[in-house]
Parts: sequence; C-alpha cells; structure tokens
Amino acid sequence: MPTPEYIVSLREKIGHDPLWLTGVTAVVLRGSGASAEVLLVRGRETDAWSPVTGISEPGEEPAVTAEREVLEEAGIVAVAESLVWVHVMEPVVYGNGDRCQFLDLVFRCRYVSGEARVGDDENSDVRWFPLDALPELPSSHPERIRLSIADAAAGAASTRFER
Repeated sequence: MPTPEYIVSLREKIGHDPLWLTGVTAVVLRGSGASAEVLLVRGRETDAWSPVTGISEPGEEPAVTAEREVLEEAGIVAVAESLVWVHVMEPVVYGNGDRCQFLDLVFRCRYVSGEARVGDDENSDVRWFPLDALPELPSSHPERIRLSIADAAAGAASTRFER
C-alpha cells in the first residue's frame, strides 16, 4: 500500500521531521476457547507475522480504521468490539529519512465473514493461527504483539494503558 496521500502532502511541507500518527492494530479472533484462532499477516518487506495494522485517515474513527485495514489487507470482514491497549510505540526512521511515532490503538475484532487472502501489496501471506501455536514473531517487537494478542483473546474488561 503506498503512503497515504495526506502524509505525502505533509512531507512536502515538513520534509523528514517527525510526524505523530494514529495507528491501529486489529487483533481479529474467530472461534472461542481452545479452538480460538487469530488472523495474522506476513509483511512483504519484513517477512514477519503480525496482526493487521494501519494508519487512520484524517477524521476517520479508529475502530473504522481497524475494520477497513482488515478488509483491505486480508479480505476479512471483522467488527471492532473493544479497545484493548493504548500505547506509544518507539520512534521509527524509514530508509528515506522520514521520521514518525505512532499512538497505537489495539482493537479486539470479531471475525464476521470472508476467506483469508492477501488483499494488497503490503503482505505476502495471510493465515489463521491457533492461539497456542503462533508463528515466530518479529524480533523488533515480539512482546508487544504477544501482549496485544493475549489481551484481546482474554477479553479483558478494561483497556491496558501504559504509564
């Protein structure tokens, strides 16, 4: 997926200066109990598995972002049911020098319909994994991904806030 047009436009004005962006992580679950599975995508650039992630468009509700990104990236219709975790990710510097930092909103999403498939050029694979048999996670932030999945699967009554 190309860089959103509004970010390209901002970059024309601010160059490589840091951008503060709202990102979402969509932890899509289907089934329950011992048969529960989580939807993961394999990034084309990193070759690493993770939940679906994305950037909110200006004015877009974050839960809508989560649902849109799941449909675009994995061909799955899902409904964001709860906000699981709110945290600030480490700053990122891209190969071209662009810098940004994300406020990440992690949503527990319920599978509604669709067959998992690669829906765009960001990912090379999409699969359902049993919660007790996750693939190797990226070395850059495996604990964040594990916590996101665990918190979503637990159906916690409250949102995790970092302090």
